[in-house]
Amino acid sequence: MTSQNPKLAVLVKGWPRLSETFIAQELVALQEAGHQFDIWSLRHPTDTKRHPLHDRFKGQVRYLPEYLYQEPQRVWAARAIAQRLPGYAEAYRVWRHDLRRDPTHNRIRRFGQACVLAAELPDATQALYAHFMHTPSSVARYAAIMRGVPWSFSAHAKDIWTSPEWEKREKLQAATHGAAFGATCTAIGAAHLRELADDPARVDLIYHGLDLARFPSPPDRKLRAANGPFHMISVGRLVEKKGFDRLIDALALLPKTLDWHWTHIGGGALGDVLRDRAMAAGIADRISWKGACDQPEVIEAMRSADLFVLPSRIAEDGDRDGLPNVLMEAASQLLPILSTPVSAIPEFISSGTHGILSDDDPTALANAMLALANDPETTAKMARAAYDRLLAEFRMDPGISRLSDRLNALCLETV
Repeated sequence: MTSQNPKLAVLVKGWPRLSETFIAQELVALQEAGHQFDIWSLRHPTDTKRHPLHDRFKGQVRYLPEYLYQEPQRVWAARAIAQRLPGYAEAYRVWRHDLRRDPTHNRIRRFGQACVLAAELPDATQALYAHFMHTPSSVARYAAIMRGVPWSFSAHAKDIWTSPEWEKREKLQAATHGAAFGATCTAIGAAHLRELADDPARVDLIYHGLDLARFPSPPDRKLRAANGPFHMISVGRLVEKKGFDRLIDALALLPKTLDWHWTHIGGGALGDVLRDRAMAAGIADRISWKGACDQPEVIEAMRSADLFVLPSRIAEDGDRDGLPNVLMEAASQLLPILSTPVSAIPEFISSGTHGILSDDDPTALANAMLALANDPETTAKMARAAYDRLLAEFRMDPGISRLSDRLNALCLETV
């Protein structure tokens, strides 16, 4: 159990979130490794389900004001306390400098949340750790300056590739109240952030990996017949960077002789648009839209599928995947993988060895799906190779051990 006055505070965008299993996995593992901390969330939950993993977290979950106008008394009382903290004037100066370059309501809200965080943190707090380099790290940075404690972050994908360079650079420089360290889960992300840091050692490459204890052993898969039913599955939010619009176009190109079905799991803003796209393409009757599902439902669906498809691409605003944990989850169930060579996906999947990485245009995706359907033996061999690589190189434990060491050292900085 977490103590009444934990030394560490962890900031997240929202808790719990079905789409951020990797964060829940990490925080539960850190807790089980002996770390005591509370979670401070910038947003209230919106998902109607939760993973069993979320229930394993035993600390307190505290919610900052999602919008300042919703809790004016709390915000004003917190600011009065924050103004008496030794670092408030410097935090205010830093925030004003940021606001001139980013004059948005979002930037104002982050400072208000930082005042609440700084005012309400237990006196024993010695360090802050934020998941995502953009808004949660801004709140952590301002509050850390007010309280005079070190802070750190874990960066993932959208926060790296859509944040302005000036902001990333200043969060990685000691002279501008940057993080004591930053962890990121891909080699491509680590290389980019190290170029912006005053010291490359400030950035650690720490793969999330997979906690295999949470997953059943893979099913005893029988080699499917090349001309048999072909059930494909995708798990991911219905957003631009996941590429599901192009996947629907690709499915429409598959020959009528292939007995295929595609199941999608996940929510997202493009749901209606994509369902209409499938209807217009005349393939709606071959698609099942399951919506948001919890982890047991996802794994059960993977165990009965023949191919996992994730056609990731770079969105118009630069957003992209990092190394989606769902690829490792598919590998854990010996489910063959078709994806794209975007961002860090090739760090886990070598095309032709552990799965197929296709171009994301519909014709290329359709050709890849058809080739995998027609060659079950090679497809099964690649799935086995991905499973073996998962066991050898992408377990969770090494990353948790490294992150644990860094957080322990962070908390000692103020002792």
